[in-house]
Amino acid sequence: MSRRPPREEPDPVDSHVGKRLRTRRVGMRISQSDIGKKLGVTFQQIQKYENGTNRVGASNLFRLAGALDVPVAYFFEDLPKSDKSGLSETGQDKFKHDKADSKTNAKVHDPMSEPESIKLVHNYFRIDSPAVRQQVFQLVKSIADDEAIKSKK
Repeated sequence: MSRRPPREEPDPVDSHVGKRLRTRRVGMRISQSDIGKKLGVTFQQIQKYENGTNRVGASNLFRLAGALDVPVAYFFEDLPKSDKSGLSETGQDKFKHDKADSKTNAKVHDPMSEPESIKLVHNYFRIDSPAVRQQVFQLVKSIADDEAIKSKK
């Protein structure tokens, strides 16, 4: 069995899956070591998954989804359209991984990967009352809507 040749840049899909893993793990305040124990891998392996350096296999992706209490599809949500069509109808790999494409995909800003976003979501879900959570949600939405209207003027 031959190994894949090393690449300069991680595959954009692997990077996306890794970012989603990190966002959920940090939001739930689970350490890399703890999630690694649940999968039977080291924290270094989790780091490699999160960086997109190593690809998450199907069985580990399934286990991660269970450990993080999300459906497997969670890891692929918000995947840029250009990354969703990895294989053509003939099964030929469309990802050529040229430097321009990889750099373009790597620079897409994901606000949910920001520490501030993760803390906000974590603290939001610490609110026990669904009614209070809904009020906080509506407050933030109203402020954001007002800001959007002001910026259009």
